[in-house]
Amino acid sequence: MLQNPDVVLEKPSFWRYFWLEWLRPVGEAVLIALLVTTFAFTTVGVVGSSDLPNLHQGERLAVPKYQTWLHRFGIGTFQRGDLVVVKPPLSSPYAVQPLPVLGQFGATFRPFFIKRVVGLPGDRLRMERGQLFINGKAIDERHTVPYWQAQGNWDQDSSLANSNSWPFRKGETGEFTVPQGMYFVMGDNRSPGGSEDSRDFGPVPLNQIGGRASTMLWPPVIRDNGHWQLNWRRMATPEGLRDVR
Repeated sequence: MLQNPDVVLEKPSFWRYFWLEWLRPVGEAVLIALLVTTFAFTTVGVVGSSDLPNLHQGERLAVPKYQTWLHRFGIGTFQRGDLVVVKPPLSSPYAVQPLPVLGQFGATFRPFFIKRVVGLPGDRLRMERGQLFINGKAIDERHTVPYWQAQGNWDQDSSLANSNSWPFRKGETGEFTVPQGMYFVMGDNRSPGGSEDSRDFGPVPLNQIGGRASTMLWPPVIRDNGHWQLNWRRMATPEGLRDVR
Protein backbone atom coordinates (compact mmCIF):
# COMPACT_ATOMS: atom_id res chain seq x y z
CA MET A 1 0.00 0.00 0.00
CA LEU A 2 1.44 3.36 -1.02
CA GLN A 3 1.61 6.14 1.53
CA ASN A 4 0.60 9.67 0.65
CA PRO A 5 3.89 11.58 0.45
CA ASP A 6 2.09 14.72 1.62
CA VAL A 7 1.09 13.14 4.99
CA VAL A 8 3.72 13.44 7.69
CA LEU A 9 3.29 11.12 10.69
CA GLU A 10 4.04 13.00 13.89
CA LYS A 11 6.43 11.16 16.17
CA PRO A 12 5.15 11.24 19.78
CA SER A 13 7.31 13.09 22.24
CA PHE A 14 9.27 11.20 24.85
CA TRP A 15 7.07 12.52 27.67
CA ARG A 16 3.85 11.65 25.89
CA TYR A 17 5.15 8.15 25.21
CA PHE A 18 6.31 7.83 28.83
CA TRP A 19 2.86 8.90 30.09
CA LEU A 20 0.86 6.66 27.76
CA GLU A 21 3.00 3.55 28.00
CA TRP A 22 4.30 3.71 31.58
CA LEU A 23 2.94 6.27 34.01
CA ARG A 24 -0.77 5.93 33.25
CA PRO A 25 -0.89 2.09 33.28
CA VAL A 26 1.13 1.94 36.51
CA GLY A 27 -1.01 4.66 38.10
CA GLU A 28 -4.22 2.86 37.12
CA ALA A 29 -2.92 -0.42 38.54
CA VAL A 30 -1.92 1.26 41.83
CA LEU A 31 -5.32 2.98 42.09
CA ILE A 32 -7.19 -0.27 41.50
CA ALA A 33 -5.03 -2.06 44.07
CA LEU A 34 -5.65 0.72 46.58
CA LEU A 35 -9.41 0.56 46.06
CA VAL A 36 -9.42 -3.23 46.40
CA THR A 37 -7.37 -3.26 49.63
CA THR A 38 -9.38 -0.37 51.10
CA PHE A 39 -12.91 -1.50 50.28
CA ALA A 40 -12.80 -5.19 49.23
CA PHE A 41 -10.18 -7.30 50.98
CA THR A 42 -6.58 -7.38 52.10
CA THR A 43 -4.26 -9.79 53.87
CA VAL A 44 -2.31 -9.58 57.12
CA GLY A 45 0.72 -11.51 58.33
CA VAL A 46 1.23 -12.88 61.82
CA VAL A 47 4.25 -11.47 63.62
CA GLY A 48 5.11 -12.73 67.08
CA SER A 49 3.42 -15.22 69.40
CA SER A 50 0.60 -13.28 71.08
CA ASP A 51 -2.08 -15.53 69.54
CA LEU A 52 -0.57 -18.94 70.13
CA PRO A 53 -1.72 -21.67 69.91
CA ASN A 54 -4.15 -20.62 67.17
CA LEU A 55 -1.93 -18.38 65.04
CA HIS A 56 1.77 -18.83 64.33
CA GLN A 57 4.61 -16.63 63.16
CA GLY A 58 4.62 -16.19 59.38
CA GLU A 59 1.02 -17.23 58.73
CA ARG A 60 -1.14 -14.94 56.59
CA LEU A 61 -4.88 -14.34 56.80
CA ALA A 62 -7.53 -12.72 54.58
CA VAL A 63 -9.43 -9.69 55.87
CA PRO A 64 -12.71 -8.80 54.06
CA LYS A 65 -12.67 -4.99 54.30
CA TYR A 66 -16.25 -4.53 53.06
CA GLN A 67 -17.50 -5.97 56.36
CA THR A 68 -15.64 -3.26 58.26
CA TRP A 69 -17.19 -0.50 56.16
CA LEU A 70 -20.66 -1.97 56.63
CA HIS A 71 -20.12 -2.02 60.40
CA ARG A 72 -18.98 1.59 60.36
CA PHE A 73 -22.21 2.54 58.60
CA GLY A 74 -24.22 0.74 61.28
CA ILE A 75 -24.87 -2.49 59.38
CA GLY A 76 -23.91 -5.46 61.58
CA THR A 77 -21.15 -5.56 64.15
CA PHE A 78 -18.11 -7.55 65.15
CA GLN A 79 -18.92 -10.55 67.32
CA ARG A 80 -17.32 -12.08 70.39
CA GLY A 81 -14.66 -14.51 69.28
CA ASP A 82 -13.83 -12.71 66.04
CA LEU A 83 -10.14 -12.37 65.27
CA VAL A 84 -9.66 -8.74 64.27
CA VAL A 85 -6.81 -6.50 63.24
CA VAL A 86 -6.60 -3.38 65.41
CA LYS A 87 -4.40 -0.33 65.72
CA PRO A 88 -3.48 0.06 69.40
CA PRO A 89 -3.60 3.51 71.00
CA LEU A 90 -0.46 5.61 70.75
CA SER A 91 0.00 5.04 74.48
CA SER A 92 1.01 1.46 73.68
CA PRO A 93 4.81 1.00 73.63
CA TYR A 94 4.47 -0.99 70.37
CA ALA A 95 2.01 1.36 68.63
CA VAL A 96 4.75 2.92 66.50
CA GLN A 97 7.43 0.77 64.85
CA PRO A 98 10.43 1.59 62.62
CA LEU A 99 10.05 0.83 58.93
CA PRO A 100 12.34 -1.90 57.57
CA VAL A 101 15.59 -0.36 56.30
CA LEU A 102 14.17 3.19 56.40
CA GLY A 103 13.78 2.94 60.17
CA GLN A 104 17.44 3.82 60.60
CA PHE A 105 16.57 7.23 59.15
CA GLY A 106 13.66 7.75 61.55
CA ALA A 107 10.81 6.49 59.31
CA THR A 108 8.05 4.76 61.30
CA PHE A 109 4.62 3.19 60.80
CA ARG A 110 1.68 2.10 62.97
CA PRO A 111 1.32 -1.70 62.77
CA PHE A 112 -1.90 -3.63 63.19
CA PHE A 113 -2.24 -6.15 66.04
CA ILE A 114 -4.25 -9.36 65.57
CA LYS A 115 -6.45 -9.94 68.63
CA ARG A 116 -9.71 -11.68 69.56
CA VAL A 117 -12.84 -9.73 70.45
CA VAL A 118 -13.99 -10.83 73.93
CA GLY A 119 -16.11 -7.85 74.95
CA LEU A 120 -18.81 -5.98 73.01
CA PRO A 121 -20.18 -2.55 73.94
CA GLY A 122 -21.98 -2.83 77.28
CA ASP A 123 -20.39 -6.14 78.33
CA ARG A 124 -19.20 -6.50 81.91
CA LEU A 125 -15.74 -8.11 82.10
CA ARG A 126 -13.42 -9.34 84.78
CA MET A 127 -10.63 -11.89 85.18
CA GLU A 128 -9.82 -13.79 88.34
CA ARG A 129 -6.57 -15.78 88.32
CA GLY A 130 -6.70 -16.12 84.56
CA GLN A 131 -10.39 -17.06 84.35
CA LEU A 132 -12.36 -14.74 82.07
CA PHE A 133 -15.90 -13.73 83.11
CA ILE A 134 -18.34 -11.99 80.75
CA ASN A 135 -21.58 -10.64 82.19
CA GLY A 136 -21.04 -12.75 85.28
CA LYS A 137 -20.47 -16.01 83.36
CA ALA A 138 -17.21 -17.93 83.52
CA ILE A 139 -16.10 -18.49 79.91
CA ASP A 140 -14.92 -21.88 78.69
CA GLU A 141 -11.79 -20.96 76.75
CA ARG A 142 -10.84 -24.40 75.60
CA HIS A 143 -9.47 -22.84 72.39
CA THR A 144 -6.45 -21.60 74.37
CA VAL A 145 -6.30 -22.26 78.14
CA PRO A 146 -5.75 -26.07 78.01
CA TYR A 147 -2.75 -25.53 75.74
CA TRP A 148 -1.07 -23.24 78.26
CA GLN A 149 -2.04 -25.47 81.17
CA ALA A 150 -0.33 -28.38 79.42
CA GLN A 151 2.76 -26.22 79.00
CA GLY A 152 2.66 -25.43 82.73
CA ASN A 153 2.58 -21.78 81.72
CA TRP A 154 -0.99 -20.55 82.28
CA ASP A 155 -0.87 -17.02 83.68
CA GLN A 156 -2.88 -16.80 86.89
CA ASP A 157 -0.89 -14.29 88.91
CA SER A 158 0.21 -11.36 86.75
CA SER A 159 -1.55 -8.01 86.48
CA LEU A 160 -3.09 -9.10 83.18
CA ALA A 161 -4.54 -12.26 84.71
CA ASN A 162 -6.52 -10.29 87.31
CA SER A 163 -8.90 -7.51 86.32
CA ASN A 164 -8.29 -5.48 89.46
CA SER A 165 -4.75 -4.91 88.20
CA TRP A 166 -5.26 -4.19 84.52
CA PRO A 167 -2.81 -1.34 83.90
CA PHE A 168 -5.15 0.91 81.91
CA ARG A 169 -7.65 1.01 84.81
CA LYS A 170 -5.27 3.02 87.00
CA GLY A 171 -6.44 1.73 90.35
CA GLU A 172 -10.10 0.98 89.54
CA THR A 173 -11.37 -2.36 90.82
CA GLY A 174 -14.24 -4.75 90.14
CA GLU A 175 -15.98 -5.49 86.86
CA PHE A 176 -15.19 -3.32 83.86
CA THR A 177 -18.05 -2.27 81.57
CA VAL A 178 -17.06 -1.83 77.92
CA PRO A 179 -18.16 1.68 76.79
CA GLN A 180 -20.53 2.13 73.88
CA GLY A 181 -18.77 2.12 70.52
CA MET A 182 -15.76 0.27 71.99
CA TYR A 183 -14.52 -3.33 71.84
CA PHE A 184 -12.36 -5.26 74.31
CA VAL A 185 -9.74 -7.43 72.59
CA MET A 186 -7.33 -10.03 73.96
CA GLY A 187 -4.64 -12.31 72.57
CA ASP A 188 -4.92 -16.08 72.91
CA ASN A 189 -1.44 -16.33 74.44
CA ARG A 190 -2.18 -16.75 78.15
CA SER A 191 1.38 -17.17 79.31
CA PRO A 192 2.80 -14.44 81.58
CA GLY A 193 3.35 -11.34 79.43
CA GLY A 194 2.25 -13.29 76.35
CA SER A 195 0.01 -10.63 74.83
CA GLU A 196 -0.30 -6.87 74.92
CA ASP A 197 -3.99 -6.14 74.44
CA SER A 198 -6.97 -4.30 75.92
CA ARG A 199 -5.93 -5.38 79.40
CA ASP A 200 -2.92 -3.11 78.86
CA PHE A 201 -4.21 -0.27 76.69
CA GLY A 202 -7.97 -0.46 77.20
CA PRO A 203 -10.84 -1.05 74.77
CA VAL A 204 -10.52 0.10 71.17
CA PRO A 205 -13.05 2.15 69.15
CA LEU A 206 -14.67 0.80 66.02
CA ASN A 207 -12.65 3.12 63.78
CA GLN A 208 -9.42 1.53 65.03
CA ILE A 209 -10.49 -1.96 63.91
CA GLY A 210 -9.24 -2.69 60.41
CA GLY A 211 -11.35 -5.81 59.88
CA ARG A 212 -11.96 -9.44 60.78
CA ALA A 213 -9.26 -11.96 59.95
CA SER A 214 -11.61 -14.53 58.45
CA THR A 215 -9.57 -17.11 56.53
CA MET A 216 -6.14 -18.68 56.87
CA LEU A 217 -4.41 -18.38 53.49
CA TRP A 218 -0.76 -19.25 54.04
CA PRO A 219 0.90 -21.66 54.35
CA PRO A 220 -1.69 -23.94 52.70
CA VAL A 221 -0.31 -27.04 54.46
CA ILE A 222 1.70 -27.52 57.65
CA ARG A 223 3.57 -30.39 59.27
CA ASP A 224 2.26 -31.26 62.73
CA ASN A 225 3.44 -34.21 64.85
CA GLY A 226 5.15 -35.72 61.83
CA HIS A 227 2.08 -35.47 59.58
CA TRP A 228 1.20 -33.01 56.84
CA GLN A 229 -2.21 -31.44 57.18
CA LEU A 230 -4.29 -28.77 55.46
CA ASN A 231 -3.82 -25.35 57.02
CA TRP A 232 -6.19 -23.39 54.79
CA ARG A 233 -9.35 -22.84 56.85
CA ARG A 234 -12.03 -20.48 58.02
CA MET A 235 -11.27 -18.97 61.42
CA ALA A 236 -14.10 -20.32 63.55
CA THR A 237 -15.60 -18.61 66.59
CA PRO A 238 -14.57 -20.41 69.82
CA GLU A 239 -17.55 -22.30 71.22
CA GLY A 240 -17.27 -20.72 74.67
CA LEU A 241 -17.75 -17.23 73.22
CA ARG A 242 -20.72 -17.99 70.96
CA ASP A 243 -23.66 -17.96 73.34
CA VAL A 244 -22.72 -15.34 75.92
CA ARG A 245 -25.67 -13.12 76.90
